[in-house]
Amino acid sequence: MNLRMATAFLAALTTTLITTTTRRTTVASAFSRSVVSSTARRRANVSISSADLPPRSRLSSTAGPSTSTSTSTKTDAASDDVVVAVVVEENDETSIALDSLKSSFLTTMRDRGFLHQCTDLSSLDAILHDAETSSPAEVGECDDDIGAVDGDGADGGGAEKKTKTISAYLGFDATADSLHVGSLLQIMILRHLQNSGHRPIVLIGGGTSKVGDPTGKDESRMLLTDDVIKANTDGISRVFRKFLSFGPTDEDGRGGDENGSEDQREHSSRRSRPNDAIMVNNDEWLSSLKYLQFLRDFGTHFTINRMLGFESVKQRLSREAPFSFLEFNYMILQAYDFLELYRRHGALLQLGGSDQWGNMISGVELGRRVDSARLYALTAPLITTSDGKKMGKTAGGAVWLNADRLSEYDYWQFWRNTDDSDVIRFLKLFTELPLEEIRKMESWTGADINKAKIVLADEATALLHGRECLRGIRDTVDGMFGGGAGGGGGEGSTEGLNRVYVSEDEITGGADGGAGGVKIADLFVRLGLASSKKEAKRLIAGGGARIGDTKITDENATLGVEAFVEGNKDVTLRAGKKRAGVVELEK
Repeated sequence: MNLRMATAFLAALTTTLITTTTRRTTVASAFSRSVVSSTARRRANVSISSADLPPRSRLSSTAGPSTSTSTSTKTDAASDDVVVAVVVEENDETSIALDSLKSSFLTTMRDRGFLHQCTDLSSLDAILHDAETSSPAEVGECDDDIGAVDGDGADGGGAEKKTKTISAYLGFDATADSLHVGSLLQIMILRHLQNSGHRPIVLIGGGTSKVGDPTGKDESRMLLTDDVIKANTDGISRVFRKFLSFGPTDEDGRGGDENGSEDQREHSSRRSRPNDAIMVNNDEWLSSLKYLQFLRDFGTHFTINRMLGFESVKQRLSREAPFSFLEFNYMILQAYDFLELYRRHGALLQLGGSDQWGNMISGVELGRRVDSARLYALTAPLITTSDGKKMGKTAGGAVWLNADRLSEYDYWQFWRNTDDSDVIRFLKLFTELPLEEIRKMESWTGADINKAKIVLADEATALLHGRECLRGIRDTVDGMFGGGAGGGGGEGSTEGLNRVYVSEDEITGGADGGAGGVKIADLFVRLGLASSKKEAKRLIAGGGARIGDTKITDENATLGVEAFVEGNKDVTLRAGKKRAGVVELEK
């Protein structure tokens, strides 16, 4: 029985196990709290979610040198249970750990607001700092044979040998054909890791996507077919090459591929570097697992008591939709990923969002129990805007990272529309501007804060789409808001806007003699200016929809041949003051 057949079988057990074990939630919660007070029984060092700590030991909700603190509790007593390094409220004693960080990577995480939870912070800082300072060679310019990472695990199963780089990974499931801006924080962490001289491992969840991550979801994810997962994998893989440097022969990263950027093609002529990123897919090992053998080898290392105690599981159990046994296994598969990446690529550190903390701790523990490996986990806070909304969502839908899902102009506008109170925080997280420059902007008010928003939009867009696109975006902005282009007859540029195409037959009625014309509500949806026809009609009824500078008043209005006059081949549709798209007549 292979893993795919097994997971299909497990899906049929949707609520049986959870129903019979829900009554144990109270016990599991008490167990969770007892972890803090029973440190005499602990062996390794891991921190636990703030939600699992007693009231006096809550983790600060923001990360930074003045707000986040951490302390570790170490004992020599042996135990099978996970060990706790408690993250606590700020005070003079516990802030020492953060203030004394030495490694470039962790100080960057701390100072820019990425650091939320970490296992054995002082030990991780020590090995990172040792790797960063083990040679006088500059990062990215060291000889290939000096401390090079053995990516094939030829050192006998991921033994902790001294290298110039520490390998760390971050996972991305293939649930859509593009990542959205909510994943950008994690990508920036990988970029900072590489800039600090360490090796990023991008883990594509081709295998775990067949199960579906239940974290933060009110109901089960739709099961995806292999073909959809493959297409999604191809789609999301592209964005990493914008932020990370892959090796010249890395197949998945396409460092020297003819379809890569000019810079990537140039990489094909250079030598490999120890901190070159690699991209792997967990489908390589998960889909070939034999279910009974997997249970015998690893099932004994997971207890239902602890799994029910994790905050992500408790939140899901509290919702109305059933929590299937298939999804309940996701934590085990993610933990096994860490073990495999340790064995195959020497990965010592897993990175992720704070909602993944329980799964990450399970991986740390599995590596210790099975291979006596000392592994680490580090999380970043989940980012919300100042009004409490989830990062990456707008009225028009998700803010996609792939240009074929969202234009460069719309991406730029997303950042330009940042709330005043979020600008400085986002400059630290989503740009690489020096902190000294960002601190100067902290006192800006009035019109100056708009200048800071433009800096944020420019820098964030340049990282994803390249700085060369900014000129076209500025031309578009000047044309739309500086007295330029209106409905296709103005002088301003519409180069950076989303664009859809209509045929002459569509706007004239074609050979069948129909009335002709395309419904404008449909065009708003096709351009991504509205998420549905209903929303588009609400926009029209509210007076926020325009063709050029002309307000649209009829919810059932159509765009006909009369819109394309005087040789104009395109028409600009506007949603509100700052969002627009172009309808172009096919030649």
